[in-house]
Amino acid sequence: MPETIIIAGAGHAAGQVLASLKQQKYAGQIVLVGDEPHLPYQRPPLSKKFLAGEMSAERLYVKPASFYDEPQIELRLGTLITSIDRDNNSIHTESGEEIAYDKLVLALGSRVRRLSIAGADLDGVHYLRGIADVEGIRAEVESKGNVVIVGAGYIGLEVAAVLRKLGLNVTVVEMADRVMSRVVSPELSDFYQIEHTSQGVKLRLSTGITAFRGNGRIDAVETADGELIPADFVVVGVGIIPNTELAVDAGLKVEDGIVVNDQCQTCDPDIYAVGDCTSHPNSIYARQLRLESVHNALEQAKTAVSNLCGNTSQYSQVPWFWSDQYDLKLQIAGLSTGYDDAVIRGNPADRSFACIYLKGGRIIAADAVNSPKAFVQSKALIAARASVDRDKLCDAEIELKDLSL
Repeated sequence: MPETIIIAGAGHAAGQVLASLKQQKYAGQIVLVGDEPHLPYQRPPLSKKFLAGEMSAERLYVKPASFYDEPQIELRLGTLITSIDRDNNSIHTESGEEIAYDKLVLALGSRVRRLSIAGADLDGVHYLRGIADVEGIRAEVESKGNVVIVGAGYIGLEVAAVLRKLGLNVTVVEMADRVMSRVVSPELSDFYQIEHTSQGVKLRLSTGITAFRGNGRIDAVETADGELIPADFVVVGVGIIPNTELAVDAGLKVEDGIVVNDQCQTCDPDIYAVGDCTSHPNSIYARQLRLESVHNALEQAKTAVSNLCGNTSQYSQVPWFWSDQYDLKLQIAGLSTGYDDAVIRGNPADRSFACIYLKGGRIIAADAVNSPKAFVQSKALIAARASVDRDKLCDAEIELKDLSL
């Protein structure tokens, strides 16, 4: 086994790599290098309980500080990696230091997509990706004023739900004609639009933004039709970009993510990659995928470590995601891209139902709202690449697990 493993990154995936190495009783040196000053931490609660003030920063940590207090573990937090020298198996940091590795795991994560419009640099314009971002937003909440959220994806709607519950006047502006348009069916979009509207959120769909207005600090958002929406602050959530620059500069293969095989190994046998920054093969969908998912990050981390420790392991699982908005837990199994039919099981008015996506009669994805059983059973059917009888699928009295042909 290698003597020194460097983990480039300090997010959730990086934390799992280190934890899995300890679990595998790896005896070599482990060096974790991350540009944030924090220990590896979870990001999903940032737009939920942490933003709401219901969770401390310490509870976000993947492991407590004592977990890393071992001679073989070295944490280099607040340290930016500037390059990878594959010829000499080393990395270089912003301070000019060179650190040698036997194996390198890239857990570089992703960053927010930023708007390049007039006023984008005004005070009061926020993005949400890390602890410091949320702390900045929480400081604004004390004003109890008007907030405009740009983007109606998971992050935008989760932030809208939290800030509305905290008493702010919330307006969500979205270019698409429905919320969460990239990931859910029109029926699910309608359900969530009704929910947010009933909670007092103002939804401005099919609406572009041309500028943020203000003198030093934002006071309004200008839409494409010239309207000015009052804003004491803004939260922008328009997607993320994988951090692949280090890999590109090092000559690794990158195509919408750092390309890895089913063992999470890059084209360089000494370099592995995990999490949001990777593009990996998925046998269920028979194509390369880049996933922005905690489940993917954790499972890729475990797969990479298994292979690093000499135990051949392949990664191929059903992707899954979740979103908490008000009292609604949306659990998504699989990927609905390319579906040709969708069936609603249950009554949305009961606030517990599922939308099942089909392609050629086969279940490829499911959205379960407050319905954990439907989520679990549909995930199993997706993994089995199961085809179903559509008429029976429409009958919510028949359990999903009993529908496979």
